[in-house]
Amino acid sequence: QVCPGLRTPRLPVWLCGVSGRHGVLFGTDSLLLSDWRTERVFHLYFYNGQPQQTETARLTIDTHSHHWEEAQSEDPSSPGKRRPSVEMAIRTKWAGATVSWNGTDPFF
Repeated sequence: QVCPGLRTPRLPVWLCGVSGRHGVLFGTDSLLLSDWRTERVFHLYFYNGQPQQTETARLTIDTHSHHWEEAQSEDPSSPGKRRPSVEMAIRTKWAGATVSWNGTDPFF
């Protein structure tokens, strides 16, 4: 039998299979599960346990950003426009969101 805490988590947690690697994407704000207003700007953390990841990545998600706020000079097909798989996974839940890696090098 599954414990009620596993059926209804107190904090948002997603197990991710991204680019053939498994990881955990989680938040520390329980309101993210129940109050849509907290989905404006919030933080998620990503950890994949790989040797090259020395600390959990703290990501800032902004769901109300605009596509025109990104650099206009880059060609969409240029390597600078390539998005990490973790960002693309986040956008399956929050389409159009921008993701800031807060100084951490993005994982591809």
